[in-house]
Amino acid sequence: MRLGTAESQRPTTRLRALMQANKPLIVPGCYNALSARVLEHAGFPAVYMSGYGTSLSLLGLPDAGLATLTEMVFNAKCIAGAVRVPVIADADTGHGNAINVVRTVEEFLRAGVAGIHLEDQVAPKRCGHVAGREVLQREEAIQKIRAAAATRDALDPDFVLIARTDARGAHGGSLEEAIWRANAFLDAGADMAFVEGPANVEEVSRIGREVKGPIFYNMTGISPRLSEADMGRMGIGLCILPGAAMRATIMAVHDFATSIHEHGTMAEAALDARFKQHPMGNLHGFAGFDRIRELEAEFLPAEAAEKYEGTLGHMPEAKG
Repeated sequence: MRLGTAESQRPTTRLRALMQANKPLIVPGCYNALSARVLEHAGFPAVYMSGYGTSLSLLGLPDAGLATLTEMVFNAKCIAGAVRVPVIADADTGHGNAINVVRTVEEFLRAGVAGIHLEDQVAPKRCGHVAGREVLQREEAIQKIRAAAATRDALDPDFVLIARTDARGAHGGSLEEAIWRANAFLDAGADMAFVEGPANVEEVSRIGREVKGPIFYNMTGISPRLSEADMGRMGIGLCILPGAAMRATIMAVHDFATSIHEHGTMAEAALDARFKQHPMGNLHGFAGFDRIRELEAEFLPAEAAEKYEGTLGHMPEAKG
């Protein structure tokens, strides 16, 4: 968690260092600050803010271009403020034309994220693994990446700009067009190229051979599941698993709700017993109450600790 324990080095700089040291860098997806903290606790050196996860968890709506820039940046800010590791965020289409992209980059930088990906879909966009997508004409798509790159260079050259093309699975699209766009986006200043939705291993291999720069891979939906060794051989520099944690949450909550519905309230007692045996079973400790007491001891008068005397409930540890 953060709360006064953030790293002194900028998250953008730390993400670039991770990308150099880890090939491929595996980055799981979160959908809010809580899920980001769980992923960080598990040991991952970076996390990814899922656009699908943001739309579904924050609004209860599908990833169909319904989340606004304000809502996306709000979620990104909450996530980046909750963890010490760098955050990569889904910035959708940039929420408008090339001028809107300038503000989009500025807002995500202010939110504290280390990088974003921008896509070439026509707005309103939709999940890259759902049929019915359309992409912009080549020139407009390239200009949006140029605008993003210029803004990055002016504000923080270490900010990681990932250019995504949905041309493989879009209406009238092809893998050839997607590879052409990926290379054009790299020429326009993107740090990484992201070809969304390759349909099989052969297509991933071709992307690795023909894209002339670092490759970002989204292992979800229709795309093949690959091992780290496979990805390394194919030239993939960074791989996200965007929705796996969200799917795990949906299953777990549904199974718990079904158990309560079928067996009554004592199903909660059974869950509580299992939870206490889990590595994450100290909920109050994970939430950060020990850190709160640590800060109280450092910055509040000594008599502030008297409120703990003779009280019931979880007792935060008083370190030192």
